[in-house]
Amino acid sequence: MSETEAESPSLPAPVGRAVQPAPDRSAIPVIRTIAMPADTNPAGDIFGGWLMSQMDLGASTIATRRARGRTVTAAVEAMSFISPVKVGDEVTIYGRIVSTGRTSIRVFVEAWRRSRESDDVSQVTHATFTFVAIDAERKPRALPPLEVEADG
Repeated sequence: MSETEAESPSLPAPVGRAVQPAPDRSAIPVIRTIAMPADTNPAGDIFGGWLMSQMDLGASTIATRRARGRTVTAAVEAMSFISPVKVGDEVTIYGRIVSTGRTSIRVFVEAWRRSRESDDVSQVTHATFTFVAIDAERKPRALPPLEVEADG
């Protein structure tokens, strides 16, 4: 897979004050939802599979838009859960394209949580999802060229 769209570096933190961790500034918010009781596992914690599905939905939104058509999830790189999500937490999924190939798109995704009673946020997990653009017969197809916006 060639690096036709390069990974953007994170911006440095402001000097002289403590900074609350925040999502990658080059990423865009693609999903915001509330974790509900129906999203829990038998122990009452938010089910990791629910969170992964939210991340897949968010990443697929970015991939489908870039592909200008249908995409399928081909792979997910390792996920580690950094902090838990509790019932009632607001969960925001951020993502950005890190690279594209002839038929594939890699999307880096972060999940962040915020207690509804607070402005404090914490990262829950992150992963890179790989999608393949497909045609009507579900066969891989080439990505269209990037559309460049003209100045003016």
